[in-house]
Amino acid sequence: MTKLRSFRRHCLLPRTQFPASAESQKPRLKKGWCAVSLSQEFPILEKQNWLIHLHYIRKDYEACKAVIKEQLQETQGLCEYAIYVQALIFRLEGNIQESLELFQTCAVLSPQCADNLKQVARSLFLLGKHKAAIEVYNEAAKLNQTDWEICHNLGVCYIYLKQFKKAQEQLHNALHLNRHDLTYIMLGKIHLLEGDLDKAIEIYKKAVEFSPENTELLTTLGLLYLQLGIYQKAFEHLGNALTYDPTNYKAILAAGSMMQTHGDFDVALTKYRVVACAVPESPPLWNNIGMCFFGKKKYVAAISCLKRANYLAPFDWKILYNLGLVHLTMQQYASAFHFLSAAINFQPKMGELYMLLAVALTNLEDPENAKRAYAEAIRLDKCNPLVNLNYAVLLYNQGEKQGALAQYQEMEKKVHLLQDSSSLEFDAEMVDMAQKLGAALQVGEALVWTKPVKDTKSKHRTTSTSKAASLQQPLGSNQALGQAMSSAAAYGKLPSGAGGTSHLTKPPSLPLEPQPTVEAHPNEASAQIREK
Repeated sequence: MTKLRSFRRHCLLPRTQFPASAESQKPRLKKGWCAVSLSQEFPILEKQNWLIHLHYIRKDYEACKAVIKEQLQETQGLCEYAIYVQALIFRLEGNIQESLELFQTCAVLSPQCADNLKQVARSLFLLGKHKAAIEVYNEAAKLNQTDWEICHNLGVCYIYLKQFKKAQEQLHNALHLNRHDLTYIMLGKIHLLEGDLDKAIEIYKKAVEFSPENTELLTTLGLLYLQLGIYQKAFEHLGNALTYDPTNYKAILAAGSMMQTHGDFDVALTKYRVVACAVPESPPLWNNIGMCFFGKKKYVAAISCLKRANYLAPFDWKILYNLGLVHLTMQQYASAFHFLSAAINFQPKMGELYMLLAVALTNLEDPENAKRAYAEAIRLDKCNPLVNLNYAVLLYNQGEKQGALAQYQEMEKKVHLLQDSSSLEFDAEMVDMAQKLGAALQVGEALVWTKPVKDTKSKHRTTSTSKAASLQQPLGSNQALGQAMSSAAAYGKLPSGAGGTSHLTKPPSLPLEPQPTVEAHPNEASAQIREK
């Protein structure tokens, strides 16, 4: 073996020596020198974008801002992604104007990017500059004509400008591009703002067909059916919502309101206990609990719950209405006057409030102001015969028989109209009072009203199409109370739902949604209960 190795070593041919070229004679550059020199001359703008993105999606905003500051110093303020994320953080912190300025900088750095313009428009929307936001969204639409968010957000801006036709057009365009639950919800809200419940129900039915497990849509549809008095469908949709989410407090509150409407106060209170664990500070919840106690004739407990609801929502006229009603029942007329006056300030177009105020004034021995209140109630409410009956009783007790007779005859006309439109059963004690008044006025005891109900227990039914559908027993000897009100679940704020991105891109701009205001957000479907 050793000889073989020696033989191979001696048999190797000598290597040919080629002359070296001029380029090979140049000294070689050290490895990495070229990259370092180029990076010093042309800094890489995006080299820390991954770190910025990582801190942002982890919501570590302080560390994110520190990296952004370092990146902007190195790039002399030319890193678009760093500016973009800085603007998002400013918006989350509530600095909308600063975020707008930074997004405008991004739009200057990259004028062909629709995302930058969408963020500029969103900041303008949050600042309340809806017309300016529409102009920017139109510019973004020219760059990207297939983006459903742009059409959706344009529709929301038009809603705030009360241009509902244009809003519907944009929202339909958004649905044509890409169907989303949020777009259906906003389209339904437009019809609710226009007072067209039937079209709103049609939109929500389509939305439920598209997304049958969305509890927000199911609950809203159930509330709309509840508002129209279609209890079977309301119960069906609310039950479906609770099937998918047994802890959905809005559906539970609405279901409890339905039970309360039909007089099942104990069952309703059981439902409300579940809701109280989820939202203990809900004004509609404590309002409904209070009216359950009112139906059970536990007036002190009712006032306690209603006072808590009033503390949580001092501008809710229904709570003030119920407080006035309970105080009238307890013959605390000064307190009733206080709450009813406050309710009238918030709801000046409701005739029944003026009628209850007149009842309180009558018992406070102020007949002149009571007459003025009755006159205003008659002017506002053209359907409720209870107003005319109470007014006739007051005039009769004051010795004004001609005026009492006129009001009595007007009451009979309204009763005829109600009987022709629907089959109603008027309260037995109210019929008895009308018969006594008719005999006293010598207009005969035979009335055209339906026969009194034998069961004198309180019957609870909702009134959705006409306020005159529910009539109360008289208060004391001559006056009758109005209906009590309970609120079903409030429409919650729409889900915004977007998380961090999984790859290195700009966080998406979310679709706009109106803030919960009284005008743009019909936030309660009230189930009005008749109490004895």
